[in-house]
Amino acid sequence: MPRIPPELCARCKGYKRLCGLPTCPILERFRSQLRATLKVDATTAEGYTPPSALVGEHDYPRVSVYYMLPPGEGAEEARYHDAPSLWVERRESLHNIIRLRSSMVAARLRVDARSPQSLYDKEFLYASVSVAPVDSEVELARPPTPRLIFDGISKPVGPSGPARRIRVTGNPRLHPRLEKLVWDEATASTAIVELYRSGVDVYTIHRALSLGMLGRPRNRRLVPTRWAITAVDDTISRWLRSALRDRPSIDTIEVYRAEYLGNRFTIILYPGSGWFEWVEVWHPAGLWTRRAREPSAWRVAEDPLGRATDVDGGFSAARLAVLESLYRRGRVADVIILREITPSYYAPVGNWHIRETVRRALAGSPVRFDDLNDAVGEALASLETPEAQRAALKASPLLRGVRRSRLTDYWPELG
Repeated sequence: MPRIPPELCARCKGYKRLCGLPTCPILERFRSQLRATLKVDATTAEGYTPPSALVGEHDYPRVSVYYMLPPGEGAEEARYHDAPSLWVERRESLHNIIRLRSSMVAARLRVDARSPQSLYDKEFLYASVSVAPVDSEVELARPPTPRLIFDGISKPVGPSGPARRIRVTGNPRLHPRLEKLVWDEATASTAIVELYRSGVDVYTIHRALSLGMLGRPRNRRLVPTRWAITAVDDTISRWLRSALRDRPSIDTIEVYRAEYLGNRFTIILYPGSGWFEWVEVWHPAGLWTRRAREPSAWRVAEDPLGRATDVDGGFSAARLAVLESLYRRGRVADVIILREITPSYYAPVGNWHIRETVRRALAGSPVRFDDLNDAVGEALASLETPEAQRAALKASPLLRGVRRSRLTDYWPELG
């Protein structure tokens, strides 16, 4: 097999399959290393779902639906097994997050994605989008397979086995707006925005779309969770962009920073009409860059109309967090997001940590600058090594030549 360039791995993160291989060898190696550490042999598990559910994409449209619960745990303990905002708030470690996810048993069903209605009489469907943990019991056809499933975007799934029976003994409680939309004729995009505006958190909306609960009934499908996450983030971002279209620009240059799980974020907001620049810098010896000798970097650029140079779930998660902050302020801005990934980020636990860390950064107080060059210079100087700085500059024409001129000088592919 030819050697795969680390730069390609950093861009792919195991889910775009840019190397042409049917599965990611890095993720497969990581899974195999963890299989021996998980020993689950019971076929019946009782406990509360956090709630937590996932739809796989393998063999689409014949997909696997996973219903997850940590055996023997009460409601509040179970909730913490799928609680991204709390994990960030409490600075939960990567090791503990993997432990939390790996201690949940997943009952697996095989379902035709084109027939989500086959699940509508199943209580576990509604338990999966409940506003609170729901007492449940799963009986598996055989002991669950001791392995973790990673895909780089959604949270990992612990030991799983084919479901013989899933019994919900508690009472699922849905947000009133979601309960209405499950039986409504609204389009999926309209439903997503309605739920978001009603205060439903994005993680519940991800699950609702993934489980085929949104959209016009005749058009509904089960959506693999990885796809649903990016679709929901992008749909809400389009609505936020539209709501900000006629709003004034910010009039200062602001820099925000945050770090979590070995990922460092620097967000620069400056006067403009809504351009985004996303630059990732991966250090050698990391998850996707084990064979690299130097840092690897790549970028996504997006214009104010939402036309992007690439599709990336991490960028979608970060952009949503930024647009939420700008929407609360009633202002638009041009945005540069610099993400630095260190080797201590050794497992792909999902894009939730990008969304939540950027949210947390923007909730803090910024450092203000009078000149964009100074702000960019400060951001680049915060990178760990001179080699990382050079990689970022090589990837981004904007960072190489920041000046207050037409931004299409730096994004010619969007001009």
